[in-house]
Amino acid sequence: MNLSQLGWSDRFAQHFSRFAAPGYTVSRVAIVHPDQYHLYTETGECVATLSGKLRHQAASPEDLPIVGDWVVIRLRETEQRATIHHILPRQSLFSRKVAGSPTAPQPIAANIDTVFLISALDHDFSVRRIERYLLLAWESGVNPVILLNKADLCKNLERSIAAVESIAPGIPIIPLSATQQTGLEALSPYLQPGKTIALLGSSGVGKSTLTNQLLGQSRQTVRSVRQADSKGKHTTTHRELLRLPSGGLIIDTPGMREIQVWAGEDSLQETFADIESLAETCRFRDCQHDREPGCAVQMAIEQGRLDPSRLFSYQKLDRELNYLSRKQDVRLQLEEKAKWKKIHQSLRQKGRERY
Repeated sequence: MNLSQLGWSDRFAQHFSRFAAPGYTVSRVAIVHPDQYHLYTETGECVATLSGKLRHQAASPEDLPIVGDWVVIRLRETEQRATIHHILPRQSLFSRKVAGSPTAPQPIAANIDTVFLISALDHDFSVRRIERYLLLAWESGVNPVILLNKADLCKNLERSIAAVESIAPGIPIIPLSATQQTGLEALSPYLQPGKTIALLGSSGVGKSTLTNQLLGQSRQTVRSVRQADSKGKHTTTHRELLRLPSGGLIIDTPGMREIQVWAGEDSLQETFADIESLAETCRFRDCQHDREPGCAVQMAIEQGRLDPSRLFSYQKLDRELNYLSRKQDVRLQLEEKAKWKKIHQSLRQKGRERY
């Protein structure tokens, strides 16, 4: 197995140079299990566990290996087992906020070149959901491509494409049907040897079906969606890095029913570049785009150049990110306080032991 076929590059080689020593080599994480990792190496596949030092130093889930990571290992070839000692710096990291109340990121996959944002053209089609996925893509530093699956079920394909184009100018939009195997040839430029693709979308949009078509075999389990609302069940239960016949690599991810954003102001501006551009010509610098005189955004809505639901989505996501930022600041302050408390307790304990 050639490392370049797994996505190895000069950038990763440069980072590995400081770890290069007899007995150490690199591998790429294919699957993450609770207590072990499935890896791709030059000599084949193996199972690995974390070194005690790496596990002890990990302060958050982002400090542990995830699917797509390049890791430094000590390999025991006769056993086809290894120990992971380091994670090489990531080229890209796709994360979302942990579902529920904790204010923390949930890493999804690393070192992705392109993310396929998949939306199904059925009852569950939503441009607002696509906006949220775009926000995650820009934040991760990954190039997004929007796939409109189940095109064979869409009664007005041109209108659906136009709706997506209005919120994603300049982003490739590819209509296709995974079950009918139509439109798949348009994906070829992204499936080149050594390039990594991640599939992202809600349950039932056809991620596993598309993966099977690209693999040329039924590797991923698929299920039908409910006819009433086109909602699907979670058939993919874990993330996995798969090698394609084309030489590319693909990561199928479990469907997300709730898209918890984890992003910054720059990603919001990138996702809503049209509104940001209009806002620059508003009369007031701190315009809220509500009832202020000289608001260029409201004028665009009145003239039919901007969908009001687009502005509503922008304002909603802006509020979410501001709230997330405030909670994140509080969390970091509490973590810093806890860290110094632990240090002071340790110093006091050593002082008592000394005397």
